[in-house]
Amino acid sequence: MSRDAPIHSWPGSYYINSEKRWESGTLSLTRTMVRFFSSQSKECLSSFRLSRIMEVKMESSSFIFSTLTVLEEGNVKHWFGSLKPNRVAVFNVLEHFWRERLLSPTSEARGAECHPSKGRELINLVVGSQRRLEDTGRVLSHQGEQFDNMMQGLEKIDSDLGVADKLLSELESPSWWPFGKLPWKTQQEAKAEDAAKAAAAISAGKVSSRSKVITSIPAVLSKGGDSDLKPGCLLVLVSSLEVRDTNCHLLHRFERNEIDEIRVHSPYEITVRQRFIGKPDICYRFLSAKMPEAMSVLEMQYKKKMELTSEYAAFKATPLSSPSYKEGTNWNEGLMQRCQDTELPVEVPAGELSQLQVQVLQPSVSQAEAQELKQMLMQLKNLALEAESELERQDEVLDVLTTSTDRATMHIGMHTCRMKRLL
Repeated sequence: MSRDAPIHSWPGSYYINSEKRWESGTLSLTRTMVRFFSSQSKECLSSFRLSRIMEVKMESSSFIFSTLTVLEEGNVKHWFGSLKPNRVAVFNVLEHFWRERLLSPTSEARGAECHPSKGRELINLVVGSQRRLEDTGRVLSHQGEQFDNMMQGLEKIDSDLGVADKLLSELESPSWWPFGKLPWKTQQEAKAEDAAKAAAAISAGKVSSRSKVITSIPAVLSKGGDSDLKPGCLLVLVSSLEVRDTNCHLLHRFERNEIDEIRVHSPYEITVRQRFIGKPDICYRFLSAKMPEAMSVLEMQYKKKMELTSEYAAFKATPLSSPSYKEGTNWNEGLMQRCQDTELPVEVPAGELSQLQVQVLQPSVSQAEAQELKQMLMQLKNLALEAESELERQDEVLDVLTTSTDRATMHIGMHTCRMKRLL
């Protein structure tokens, strides 16, 4: 498992305060750390955890030199300059991952359990519900295909009735008749057409659930080949993906059937592309600390269009859940830190100490189980919205089928009467 795989890196320079000079190298952001490596000696000149960051700012040095500063606990200040593509893009990414608390404290230690925990029992229940919902979705999909076949059959019948109407009109108004239509041509056909159009307009005016939001995550994004990452958000809807800025203004909407490719660079970075013929492609790149939450939904909706890049190889052996910040500390130190974070009583009776330790060591739902439950619930939400959307579509199709069947029945009766008059 590689925790040192960089999520993002930028060339730049670092100010070595002890030597009063700048050193060129590479600034990299990993899952737990921010590091700067010298390009000459290949040594790590600076390394600190994301959890220790107190402030990220854009400042200027005494020589009016634009820099990015990171204030670490203990009033230790790090200066970074000459960042490429620019310091604004680096600032947006660092601030996003720092503020979103990508790597929240969690314990990876698990005691041996002779029976499933409460979290595992909840996961098993959700798995069962997910299987039932998937079976229901397959049944709905098969039913939708049958409705589509019926619609095609009715369209063919309607086309044949149109041809019959033209032939009957020619028979009713022959070329030798100087007064247009024959006297027995009634106005019932016009009234029937008006009624059919009104029914079709009512059925088409229904509000669909295809615009419902499944999940929304904050992200830093860039368009096309632009390397200037800007803050915004990614919305995953039932029928599309929406790109919005920090003011929730729509920048672009990718319709579900128009997305050609989703390239996964890492669990936190993806690229969505829509190709065109004769004009440039529309491509957006998203980098987000919350991307694993949306990834489970994207894998279900766009499974055939997702592509894992070579950059993803550094992360494939690492779980998507956030690892612990407690690097370089043993298990007891991590336990003591968690005990300090929780509001435990200052004085604990001796007889209750063992029971308290058991409660701390064996939580009902672990952090990993909670993360797994969250992703599974997101998938359930996606399946439920997909089912609702399909049901509404089939309801609209049923209305159209009813209207088309009534219209076809009426036209067949009218054509029968017209043929009897001609006979």
